[in-house]
Amino acid sequence: MSLQLPQDRLDAIVARHGAASAEINTATDAVRTVELAKELSELDPVVAAIAAWRQALANLTEAEGLIADPATDAEFRDLAYEERDAARTEIDARAREILIALLPKDAADERGVILEIRAGTGGDEASLFAGDLFRMYQRYAAQKGWSVDLLSESEGTVGGFKEVIAEISGRGVYAKLKYESGVHRVQRVPDTETSGRIHTSAATVAMLPLAGDVDIVLNDSDIRIDTMRAGGAGGQHVNKTESAVRLTHLPSGVVVVVQDERSQHKNKARAYELLRAKLYDLERIRLDSERSADRRSQVGSGDRSERIRTYNFPQGRITDHRINLTLYKLDEMMQGLVLDEVIDALTAEHQARLLASEGIA
Repeated sequence: MSLQLPQDRLDAIVARHGAASAEINTATDAVRTVELAKELSELDPVVAAIAAWRQALANLTEAEGLIADPATDAEFRDLAYEERDAARTEIDARAREILIALLPKDAADERGVILEIRAGTGGDEASLFAGDLFRMYQRYAAQKGWSVDLLSESEGTVGGFKEVIAEISGRGVYAKLKYESGVHRVQRVPDTETSGRIHTSAATVAMLPLAGDVDIVLNDSDIRIDTMRAGGAGGQHVNKTESAVRLTHLPSGVVVVVQDERSQHKNKARAYELLRAKLYDLERIRLDSERSADRRSQVGSGDRSERIRTYNFPQGRITDHRINLTLYKLDEMMQGLVLDEVIDALTAEHQARLLASEGIA
């Protein structure tokens, strides 16, 4: 019972859950019904944890009463000791679960993301690895039921990508993928390496939360729009019309290019979406840097130049350097099958740091 919970806040959550449950049964407006359903899906596990925590408290009180009662016979007293220990374990587990649910949420967690992958050091191997990473995220997104739309690509000379940009849409995408930003390093023997020597190369990943019109207001006078013919490596995807769009945000100097769609109108709309995401990300970084305590509670610094993970193919090993996690499941990782295992560990570490900043061990 070392973890203290704010009873008034718990009561307010339970009351709000009851009110939303009652309202959704009588709601006739479709938009309001969707809003209530979303709210209830977020409140349901918290309310269940509160109920279990309070039941465990009641069980503890009952067990301690039996233990203290001199009339309790030996057999019942032994059972009461077992019940007391089980109740204490349940109380702490549920209290921690509730405290995590009460931690401040990242406002962008429920949003989709703009994924950017760029080949780094390592030449052709870096481009091939960038392609491997992109396919890993594609497969992971498919498992989650998210959609992946390509915005721009620059192919490598032997495959993969020098750069690839895509939008991943769905619920809670950023909450899952936000820890993927940083430098990913690969160690493997290239197909062209006859001596069997292991090469090291890298690719940089950025996950930018999608921003809306309300988050970032763009003034026409601040943006220069250029159009050009879309084209890929070796003349692939060459478009005879000027469908590719480049936007330059003059105040910040941020430049984005979208060329995947044949329609200039669609490329322009997506370019604006990408520009908003980049400017929104810059603003979030600026605010985070001003909140030094918040920065210390994050897993990693958030610096895109930080090496976060190594993929060692000869040993079939993945190592996440931020939490010293090593898994020998590289093949499954590249299929997107065990990425959740890494993400969940990173999330748990982040939550532990937040709890520690609140003085909770």
